Amino acid sequence: MTNVGARYIARGKTDAADRLLEADGPLAVLNRDCGGEVGSTLAIPELLALVGKAREYGFRLSRQFRAVDGRQRISAWVDIAPMGDAEGCEIAVASWHIDEIAPESEAEASLRRTEIHRHLAECTMRLDPSQRVYSIETDAPDLVEFAKVVGEGAGRPWTEFVILPTQVHEQPVHWRLLDGTTCRIAGSDRDWTACLEPLGQPEPGSAGFVLHLNASLPLASDNDSGNGTTPSLGRDLTPVLRQPINRIIANAETIRTRLAGPLREEYSDYAADIASAGQHLLALIDDLSDLEVVEAEDFATAPDRIDVGDVARRACGILGVRAKERGIMLDPPAEGESQLATAEFRRVLQVLLNLIGNAIRYSPKESRIWVRLDSIGNRAMITVADQGHGLDEQQQEKVFEKFERLGRGEDGGSGLGLYISRRIARAMGGDLTVESAPGQGARFTLSVPLADG
Repeated sequence: MTNVGARYIARGKTDAADRLLEADGPLAVLNRDCGGEVGSTLAIPELLALVGKAREYGFRLSRQFRAVDGRQRISAWVDIAPMGDAEGCEIAVASWHIDEIAPESEAEASLRRTEIHRHLAECTMRLDPSQRVYSIETDAPDLVEFAKVVGEGAGRPWTEFVILPTQVHEQPVHWRLLDGTTCRIAGSDRDWTACLEPLGQPEPGSAGFVLHLNASLPLASDNDSGNGTTPSLGRDLTPVLRQPINRIIANAETIRTRLAGPLREEYSDYAADIASAGQHLLALIDDLSDLEVVEAEDFATAPDRIDVGDVARRACGILGVRAKERGIMLDPPAEGESQLATAEFRRVLQVLLNLIGNAIRYSPKESRIWVRLDSIGNRAMITVADQGHGLDEQQQEKVFEKFERLGRGEDGGSGLGLYISRRIARAMGGDLTVESAPGQGARFTLSVPLADG
């Protein structure tokens, strides 16, 4: 190797295919930590791009490159000199600076894992604090019968519906012992991993759990429908689209959080953008699927005797982390406050999640969102009030229209949530209304029939 001078702290040499032939000092260490070795392609992404440019255009480069090595962020200045036609380059490192990256807290790591599990899940259950099931959602074709059995057995521990590696005798088993366990499900040939997301503070699980069931393998698709009918978004396309999009989101989150190895900050940001776009696309698909359902002529709900106070507290528990991330205080109905109504539990929860989610999206930081119960005549009322910018009279008239995004910036959803929510409310014999004024926040009120007695 040509002597590059004593002012350099590390040296290296690549060939015409950008394979690293020689390296010493911190350059060799960093390349190894990035997963490379002598004789293989240079493994430091940004340095590889500079070497390729110098080799291709045949001129000398003096540039800075950056890399992430575990919990260290490295910036270095290099001189790169091409060695001639059809040859590689000499690399000389002139400076090397290291900044420590703050270690990820246990809470941050837990949130990250939960986010990945959430997007990989093909089946989701809502559980009470004793891990008893009160709702299930799945689009997996091999879990149709399983979902029916679980729905009919609501109120029993979820562990009774799956086959665990070891027999569970005492209920409930502490959720931490079940988090991450592998199980089998009758009717499915795939292995499933159970991931429990605890709700409630300060004691995790005090407000119940969200159970995410992730499959070991994607389900083989069956394209032989052969019936000549037009595919339905809700029935046919949503399950097909959801699985690859969830994989994209989960993989982007893996890249963003550097689980796959060291990565420069900018590339982590790109992965975050991919995950965010995937989440937006998935929400749009869900809304379009719901739109098809609620606009069907035979759409109907399954009314039951429910406590809307309990539903409201559960909705606040589910969205509590999102509100906290935005510095917003959620104020649910007080424990023990009850309002019995005749409505479908799952649909009321869906509407409240939409209303509270919108309030979080459009409320300023350090503000408050109230969820309150009331009754007028034969109607039970649940009101979600925020301290956002509010709506003028014209916006209040348009807010329940299809694809109306409230006119409050670019951070909105598909513009279908409130339209779908009102259709659901009216199908249950109730309604969804809004009261607001510019600068005074908004009050969305869901009304459903009071329960007899």
